[in-house]
Amino acid sequence: MAPLLLGAKSGKPPGISLDCYRSKPCISGLEQTKPFASVTMSKDKPFDFLRVLHDGIIAGGTAGVVVETILYPIDTIKTRLQAAHGGSKIHWKGLYSGLAGNLVGVLPASAVFVGIYEPSKQKLLKLFPENLSAFAHLTAGAIGGAASSLIRVPTEVVKQRMQTRQFASAPDAVRLIVAKEGFRGLYAGYGSFLLRDLPFDAIQFCIYEQLRIGYRVAAKRELIDHEIAVIGAFAGAITGAITTPLDVLKTRLMTQGSTNQYSGLLSCTQTIIREEGPAALFKGIGPRILWIGIGGSIFFGVLEKTKTLLARKSSADLKSDFVKQQ
Repeated sequence: MAPLLLGAKSGKPPGISLDCYRSKPCISGLEQTKPFASVTMSKDKPFDFLRVLHDGIIAGGTAGVVVETILYPIDTIKTRLQAAHGGSKIHWKGLYSGLAGNLVGVLPASAVFVGIYEPSKQKLLKLFPENLSAFAHLTAGAIGGAASSLIRVPTEVVKQRMQTRQFASAPDAVRLIVAKEGFRGLYAGYGSFLLRDLPFDAIQFCIYEQLRIGYRVAAKRELIDHEIAVIGAFAGAITGAITTPLDVLKTRLMTQGSTNQYSGLLSCTQTIIREEGPAALFKGIGPRILWIGIGGSIFFGVLEKTKTLLARKSSADLKSDFVKQQ
C-alpha cells in the first residue's frame, strides 16, 4: 500500500493545525506544551530535544512491554510454524516460554526506538516540504530501527531459541549460545533482521503517521482512542503481511543454532524454496498478521495515550513554574 502524501498548504482545513495537537487550552502568557509533531514544528519555539527524547523513551518502553506481554503466545505460535521443517510437529505448550527474558530486551529496545524516532522525525519534518512528510516518517523509522537493532537482535535470538524449546531459561540461552557459537551467535541473522525490520519499521510508522494525519484533516478534529487503535491495527497488519517472507528468513537463520544449515540470506531462500516450495516463505502469515495487527492497535494506542499524559504533566509543570514567577 502506497503511503499517503498530504499537502498541508493546499489541503489544510480552516482552524486545523497540522503541527501538534494540544491536550489543554493555552494558559495566559504561556504557550501550551505540545506532545510530538506530526507534520511541522512551530517555527517560533525552539526544538526541545531532551524533552522529546525523554518522553519518547518512556512512551516507547511502556507500549513495547504492554504489547509483548499481551501478544507473546501468538508470537510463539508464529515462530514455531516458521521454524518447522516440512511436516515437523508443532508444540502447543509453553507459549509464554522466554517472556521474562524477552521483556528485559523489549523495554530498552522499544524505548530506544521511539526515543530516537520522535526527535529524528521532528528534525526531518523541518527539512522536507510538507507534501513529502511521508519521507520524513520513512527515514525516521529506519533510523530508529537501526539504533534499536543492537538491543533487539540478541533479544530476538534468545526469545526464538526458547520459543522453539532449545533452552529452558534466558540466562542458560545466553550462556550456551556464547559458549557454542561465540558472541556472534547472539547476532545470528542480524542481516536478515535489518532487511526485515528496517523496511518494516519505516513502512509501518509511515502508514500510521500518514493515515493519522489524513484522518485528522478529513475529520477536522483530533483522533479519539479507538480511532488511533484502528489505524494502528491497519498499519501493522498491512506491513506484517508484506514483510512475512523476510520474517521467515530471519526466523530460520536465528534458530538454526550451530548446525549452520544456511550460510546466509540467499542460501536460506534457495534451500527453503527447493525443499519446501515458495509457499513456505509465507509460513505463519496468519498469526503474524493477527499478532502485528492487534499489536499495532495496542502499541500505537498505548503510545499516543502515554505521550498525551506526559504532555499534560509537562504542561502542568510549566504552568506551576509560570505561576511561581509571577
